[in-house]
Amino acid sequence: MDVILLNSKNGKGRSLRLGPRQVFAAIALLAVAPVAMTVFVMTGLGLGATESGNITFVENWQTEIQAQKKVVAKAQRSADEHLRALTVKVAEVEARMIRLDALGEHLVHVAKLNKGEFDFSQSSAIGGPEDLNELGDVYQKPEFANALDDMAGTLLEREQQLDILESMLVNRNIKGGAYLTGRPIQKGWLSSHYGHRTDPFTGKLAWHKGVDFAGKENSPVISVGSGVITWSGERYGYGNMVEVSHGDGYVTRYGHNKENLVKVGDTVKKGQEIAKMGTTGRSTGHHVHFEVFLNGKTMDPKKYIYRRERT
Repeated sequence: MDVILLNSKNGKGRSLRLGPRQVFAAIALLAVAPVAMTVFVMTGLGLGATESGNITFVENWQTEIQAQKKVVAKAQRSADEHLRALTVKVAEVEARMIRLDALGEHLVHVAKLNKGEFDFSQSSAIGGPEDLNELGDVYQKPEFANALDDMAGTLLEREQQLDILESMLVNRNIKGGAYLTGRPIQKGWLSSHYGHRTDPFTGKLAWHKGVDFAGKENSPVISVGSGVITWSGERYGYGNMVEVSHGDGYVTRYGHNKENLVKVGDTVKKGQEIAKMGTTGRSTGHHVHFEVFLNGKTMDPKKYIYRRERT
């Protein structure tokens, strides 16, 4: 290959012959020169990606990735904890539903009512229009959310049936005997009043929503009115507890019993022994914790303890 070099002053040219190797070297030089120049300039300006810079860059990314992994792991743990809590709550609701169904079936049997009218073994008959979203499509809830909604609906329906059934049973079997009066014991003394008091366990001021009657172990605990047993068993804080529904919104509770003598669904008469005095649950000695509710609100039991008997 011949290359002609021109002199800019006199315009004379000179011929230079290049072999194949020289041509290839020249082409390679022309190709590499721009890249080399760019690297040189960037290095001079402090913008070059040096080996140490690459290492630092990679280390920073690794640190960031590790931090993100920790965030994801924390979120996963939180989600697992919430899921476990939800699972426990669902199990509690299912247990409550089973208890309500059993209570309902027992009350239907005791009251000798038409089972077809109060059938606690069948699912509720429900219906209604589909729920549409903003786009007019049918809204699709997660499967577990639908299951929870179904359970909540069934639970509400069961409770409504029990309320009606309980009222029918109370009106049929106890009539005027639901009038509350007297003490929940035969022998003993009032050891703690209703209202604010010093908590015997914490020493702090606390609200006491019942009254306490102290006495001897195994002393009779009696119902202050006729009614239907709606709870008989352990309950947090109460120990062994009996709950009696008297109709017209009245409910009484008898806590810390050594032994309960009645079961859910039983009907009891005023003055009937329902338990033996004990000190189970959150208790400092043998006594009965007595509460009175009216439409779900606690009342001062003394109003009923010192009430005159109906004539």
